[in-house]
Amino acid sequence: MHLEQAMKEQLIVFDTTLRDGEQSPGASMTREEKVRIAKQLERMRVDVIEAGFPAASNGDFEAVKAVADAIRESTVCGLARALENDINRAGEALRGAASGRIHTFIATSPIHMERKLRMTPEQVVEQAVRAVQWARRWTDDVEFSPEDAGRSDPDFLCRVLEAVIDAGARTLNIPDTVGYNLPWQFGELIRTLRERIPNSDKAVFSVHCHNDLGLAVANSLSAVLNGARQVECTINGLGERAGNASLEEIVMAVRTRQDVFPCDTRLDTTQIVPASRLVAGITGFAVQPNKAIVGANAFAHESGIHQDGVLKHRETYEIMRAEDVGWSANRMVLGKHSGRNAFKTRLAELGIVLESEEALNAAFARFKDLADKKHEIFDEDIHALISDEATFAQADRYKLLSLKVCSETGETPHAIVVLSDNGEERRAEADGGGPVDAAFRAIESIVQSASDLLLYSVNNITTGTDAQGEVTVRVNKGGRIVNGQGADTDIVIASARAYLNALNKLMSGEVRAHPQVTP
Repeated sequence: MHLEQAMKEQLIVFDTTLRDGEQSPGASMTREEKVRIAKQLERMRVDVIEAGFPAASNGDFEAVKAVADAIRESTVCGLARALENDINRAGEALRGAASGRIHTFIATSPIHMERKLRMTPEQVVEQAVRAVQWARRWTDDVEFSPEDAGRSDPDFLCRVLEAVIDAGARTLNIPDTVGYNLPWQFGELIRTLRERIPNSDKAVFSVHCHNDLGLAVANSLSAVLNGARQVECTINGLGERAGNASLEEIVMAVRTRQDVFPCDTRLDTTQIVPASRLVAGITGFAVQPNKAIVGANAFAHESGIHQDGVLKHRETYEIMRAEDVGWSANRMVLGKHSGRNAFKTRLAELGIVLESEEALNAAFARFKDLADKKHEIFDEDIHALISDEATFAQADRYKLLSLKVCSETGETPHAIVVLSDNGEERRAEADGGGPVDAAFRAIESIVQSASDLLLYSVNNITTGTDAQGEVTVRVNKGGRIVNGQGADTDIVIASARAYLNALNKLMSGEVRAHPQVTP
């Protein structure tokens, strides 16, 4: 490492894929899925992993606890409103963490204080200080966020932040909660706060930017240039509404433009693409082909002029190497002759940990079934197989036992489906506009969910006509939106599995509390 690089300040990467990213409608994850993503983030050397909002539900509590127990190299963080019960719940969930952080927040903008909290500015300051003090009972690593800071009065922000630093907050996170700020404006806010708050040198300034105007990454980078040394971001820019600042874009912008930035991250950037694919597969939110860094076309060159230039000298049209972000790294092809040990070894290399020998045996059996259907098994196939196996193995009410579909030119498609309904076989058949529509109608005649199908999407996991298709469906009932995923080399079967996965989630009835609502 060059002396100049060694002298660079560290930019702390705070990943909130498992918390804010999960607030995307339909992107909720199981405990096991959160642990798998957290392990990939740890492998990527992310500094802080915000695992969830423990007070939201028992499921969220257990997921944060599982991540805290599993992760040793990264700090695990739990979000809590400025309420004593919320903070205690977060502290309990983080007991097993090698390094734990509590992230507490309260709104500071006039509209939020008046309309949502119904609190005076003085009450908000008092509650913020109390929240930090409560969190300090559990850990010395406390982060405080003034929600909607971008629309807050700067004088009041200075007052609140000075008080919470005195109370023991080590990180101050300034969120652009509604994506309202412009880069020059947001950078100026960070610089002003650092200059005006007397004790600002005792805390790390952080930023959490939303992408409502497409400026989340630009705002975050502007903040870094003005002294912020932590960025809160998500894999693939996942998040509610238009999403959060994209981790991969921030990290590679800082890494690529070291002539501009006085800091750098410690991330292993070769793990970026594997992380992107894992998150996309688990959440069902596909990455657009022209997405920066991780999109399928990010390093593709169609123009003859570009192709000629790259062949002569890569840097004519490429400012990064595809290998540096993981495009060609860590690829191993398995097949029907691969043994159980090779399969188990590859799972470990991909950071996939199964809870028991029975789970490993079931996954290996499905791997062998898949190998009979397609010649080569890639890492993407294994991720999809494990996600689908977790879906298949969980204690859902409805399970797909068999599906028969007839689709013929000039004839109405017809489906016959057999489901297990809490162990009892139920059969139904239906016509439809196509084979998938017929299958969905037959399933609905049994389940009778009365839900609306909002999204049906198919993506090929790898290349070739024998590739697995990964189907995502999104359904809505009474304002509750859930995603379902299914994968198979047969698209109709994958579709039925995805639809059942969504309906089972919908029928489970668990409702998550939203972390931006204070009772």
